[in-house]
Amino acid sequence: MLSCYSILRLHILKRCFRDVSMPRPQRDSYDYSRLLQSHSGHKSLAQIHAQIITSGLDHNPFLASKLVSLYADLGRGGMEDARKVFDRAPQRDVLLWNVMIRSYANAGPQVEAIVIFVRMLRGSVPMNCYTYPFVIKACAALGDEQIGKSVHGHVVRIGLDLDLFVGNALVTFYAKYHEVATGRKVFDSIRVKDIVSWNSMIAGYAQNDDASEAIVLLHQMLKNGEGCKPDRVTLVAVLPACTEMAAAQEGMWAHSYAVKTGMGMDDALASGFIGMYANCGRLDTSRELFDRVGNPNLVVYNSMIQAYGNHGHALEALEVFNKMLELGAAPDSICFICVLSACSHAGLVDKGFEIFEMMDNYGVDKGQVHYACMVDLLGRAGQLSRALEFIMAMPIEPEKDVWGALLGACRIYKNIELAEEAAKRLFLLDAENAGRYSALASMYEEAERWEDAARVRKAMRDRGVRKPLGCSMVEVDTEIHAFGVEDESHPMASDIFNVLEQLQKVVAEEEVASLG
Repeated sequence: MLSCYSILRLHILKRCFRDVSMPRPQRDSYDYSRLLQSHSGHKSLAQIHAQIITSGLDHNPFLASKLVSLYADLGRGGMEDARKVFDRAPQRDVLLWNVMIRSYANAGPQVEAIVIFVRMLRGSVPMNCYTYPFVIKACAALGDEQIGKSVHGHVVRIGLDLDLFVGNALVTFYAKYHEVATGRKVFDSIRVKDIVSWNSMIAGYAQNDDASEAIVLLHQMLKNGEGCKPDRVTLVAVLPACTEMAAAQEGMWAHSYAVKTGMGMDDALASGFIGMYANCGRLDTSRELFDRVGNPNLVVYNSMIQAYGNHGHALEALEVFNKMLELGAAPDSICFICVLSACSHAGLVDKGFEIFEMMDNYGVDKGQVHYACMVDLLGRAGQLSRALEFIMAMPIEPEKDVWGALLGACRIYKNIELAEEAAKRLFLLDAENAGRYSALASMYEEAERWEDAARVRKAMRDRGVRKPLGCSMVEVDTEIHAFGVEDESHPMASDIFNVLEQLQKVVAEEEVASLG
């Protein structure tokens, strides 16, 4: 297959041998710009590129930028030609540099975006607010937090840290690296926020297990969003938070908003709403939404299977899974996790093993989570010895999820001897997880082995492992209130305790009345 530049050479040679006596209208850069917009693929683009070269306009920075952008739009296959156009351009303005960085940031390899950026720095090329967002995006894609922070420092030094586009990119960058507090500082520093700003911060909270802040920020956007109206991305970003918090009010508002604004129920929204309604206990509504999706993709199927599995409806989960297979959809790793979890909750051991072996037929690798599901399946069914044998026969080294599943099963069936073996592994693999220590200590206490329980709890203190305090949350007038055990920090604590005492009296009176 001829490369793009081989095609270019052929077209140039053909033009050289044409009858030069035939008059032809001279095209300018504007004409070629319009012509480039009409290209229909790689070959067509190469033909127009050849015309630009023979007309002597290949040195035009604007046309070079257009060519780089269009070649990059072809994906990885066009990046080599895009880079050749860039390297051969004798004059490069900031637009051409920015387009090259953007192309690598989007199509890859992202490291080349950083290389081009460094060349700009060394060449003292003046940068603008359009340079940095794609450099920051490339840093996020590469997983290089330190370079991203260095770019942030450079942005601050030249005074672009308050720019809208740069700020939005930084919010997304810090959210990816779980530094959501830093991302919030950047967000707050953006003077005039757009919908991307709000969506990025809401998604950042939702993706970093801070669902309550995501919902609070949604309310702030609706009240003080400077004219920004939620769009499809807003709903997709906030729905996982609504699901985690079982925030039915916000979830139903999002559904109503999507219907009223005519957004349409695409796969991303459908998946989010199915999970939200299921977590709020409205499984029938989840199924109604699922049935309305004309041609559900794998993500939608996974959401419905998981919804049934979480509620213990294993047979319904398997029915959806089988329907998916009949329609020719190939399950992925997440799909198998959802189905295996459903089997585990329902105690369907044989069916679980059947599905586990099915993974090989679809070329899906069995990871730690899948093995943990199988251990959980056997453990919930009380087959602890078989679960241990399964772990010992694993073709990969069992990690914390697998041993954690075994420890959980041991606690249910009070098998202290096996729990000690699992805990010993977990104290090495997951040493900072307080739940592992507490589980074993609680088992010792239930067996009245007080010295062993004290030894485990002392090990927690010596290693500085702290168990996060549990809390309950309640939503009142769109504000979420959290309460810990014997928590008196709330400003209305005395009123709350008075109401609780009254409720306890009512309950006691009802119990007495029922006995009478």
